[in-house]
Amino acid sequence: MKLGDMIKGYREEHGISQRQFALSCGLSNGYIAMIERGENPKTKRPIEPTLNNLKKIASCMGITAAELMESVDNMTVKMEEGDDVFDQSYPPIDFSKYHQIPILGRIAAGLPLYADEHVEGYTLTDLNGGAEYFSLRVKGDSMNAIGINDGYLIIVRRQDEVENGEVAVVLVGEEDATVKRFYATDTTVTLMPQSTNPIHQPQMYDLKKTSVKVLGKVVKVEFSL
Repeated sequence: MKLGDMIKGYREEHGISQRQFALSCGLSNGYIAMIERGENPKTKRPIEPTLNNLKKIASCMGITAAELMESVDNMTVKMEEGDDVFDQSYPPIDFSKYHQIPILGRIAAGLPLYADEHVEGYTLTDLNGGAEYFSLRVKGDSMNAIGINDGYLIIVRRQDEVENGEVAVVLVGEEDATVKRFYATDTTVTLMPQSTNPIHQPQMYDLKKTSVKVLGKVVKVEFSL
């Protein structure tokens, strides 16, 4: 059996999409798609996974890399110095603990939060506790000093209030939503950037003149290698 067939069979048996499997492995959807296809569409050559990636795939399937290699016909792996295929033993991932949440490319005033115009895809999270979550793709470097970089995904717990000093997703007036550290008084809101770029300065709003709506609290930051 080929590696791609094993992955596809496992996904179908457990009702997991290709994207969900890739996300759980910490690999890109395109990479898993190429393995299942059996070749790189650009080079038309077979995919030869690194041992590190093979271990990630095996982990998602609840087996060791050695067991996975034994089950695949003519398995070839890129080895690096110090690699030991027999050093990994992972418990299977319980996908029942995960649930799907939307990735919002942007949030604009005048549209429902989960309007089709906002949703660019979906991701998985194991956060629960009865709360509602969404993910937002960060644009810009206004929060890079605390590790929220351009292109990263943030997981947001939907709520309309946050404590002073917490990082929040906020909708200001008729503008798109922004991610900033939040401070409020009875009459004002100050949104503080956390950036290494001096172009980003604190933004203060008079609540009598400008509407400021908290959409949620940032609870997790994710990025892809």
